[in-house]
Amino acid sequence: MDFDDTAEEAAFRTEARRFLGTHASLRHEGASARVGLPTDEASQRRHVDSCRRWQRTLFEGGWAGITWPKAFGGRGGSSVEQMIFSQEEARFEVSAGALSVGLAMVGPTLMAWGTPAQQDDHLAPMLRGDALWCQLFSEPGAGSDLPSLITRAERDGDEYVVNGQKVWTSFAQFADWGILLARTGGAGSGREGISYFLVDMATPGIDVRPLRQASGVAHFNEVFLSDVRVPAAHLVGAEGEGWKVARTTLASERMSIGSARGTTFDDIRSLVSGLGRDLDALERQQVARAYISFELLRYLGLRVQTSVSQGRAPGAEGSILKLAISQQSALLGNLGMALLGPAGAAADGTTTVASFWREKFIGQWSVRIGGGTDQMQRNQVGERVLGLPREPRSI
Repeated sequence: MDFDDTAEEAAFRTEARRFLGTHASLRHEGASARVGLPTDEASQRRHVDSCRRWQRTLFEGGWAGITWPKAFGGRGGSSVEQMIFSQEEARFEVSAGALSVGLAMVGPTLMAWGTPAQQDDHLAPMLRGDALWCQLFSEPGAGSDLPSLITRAERDGDEYVVNGQKVWTSFAQFADWGILLARTGGAGSGREGISYFLVDMATPGIDVRPLRQASGVAHFNEVFLSDVRVPAAHLVGAEGEGWKVARTTLASERMSIGSARGTTFDDIRSLVSGLGRDLDALERQQVARAYISFELLRYLGLRVQTSVSQGRAPGAEGSILKLAISQQSALLGNLGMALLGPAGAAADGTTTVASFWREKFIGQWSVRIGGGTDQMQRNQVGERVLGLPREPRSI
């Protein structure tokens, strides 16, 4: 494992720091500066608009799509350069997180599977921050078992007519476009017969209904599709072979979650300092566990970065890193609420330090479920790394 940058990587890091220092403000560490997310739609829209502006700044400065080929408008850099830039960006009060579905998932998928027309129409707006994308994959009866989806798309001349329901769709209420999985034709079951579409979210027949979470935030949505007409030109890959395309998207999603910026140990340190009391032995032990989890994640990240830097595609590291992050999310959310005690449950209608930790506690399930549940990740590691037999099926 490499702990230091190569000379080229160090030069790139210096260049990235110079750009960020010129165009962004340093982030203030600690939970005292990390209040909860806004719960009203107007504040959420301002957050989305802020992400769009930052992405435009990256685009104009030549830092958008670091790993995207220059032919598609990117920088033509390496994956390790993207990791380095993300590490440096995490030190500043900026984010393009609301655009991550497009940039980290749809973009790589279209570069691999899209037609030239689809690439021309969609890749540049993604990089500029003009288009926000959402993922219309999960359904009420098809989450972890995604191939059991039942949303249908029937061919009608040069269009498909789509009917069905999707759920847990992040930022659908603000999205311009969506990627959709639906069954086509009369044949096919499981992974067979699934097709992959690009959907304009302004199309008649699409009804987006935000799902208000226990924290008050409406991050997820349920989406109803009633006789939605999608041009056949928006089909990605061959009809009935959308699962092949979706695998590219899902692999990109796991890596995106695994590399996402989140809580730091300074947030824990700040929380403990603000309690105004000494910790008991059990609390000290849990804080120590939290510190160890941050160090483990740092080393797992270095393993991935080392593989990429040496030209090797990361193998099991992606699934292991995603699983470790979801487990840490549970640890930190539980710890924050335990340390706050009754104060953690109190709410006065404002975004406070307590609301930040409430969201970490309640929101741990979106991390532990999204992008493949903890159980699925363990199956992947067990079967593909440890060589264990497949999980027995009930049917």
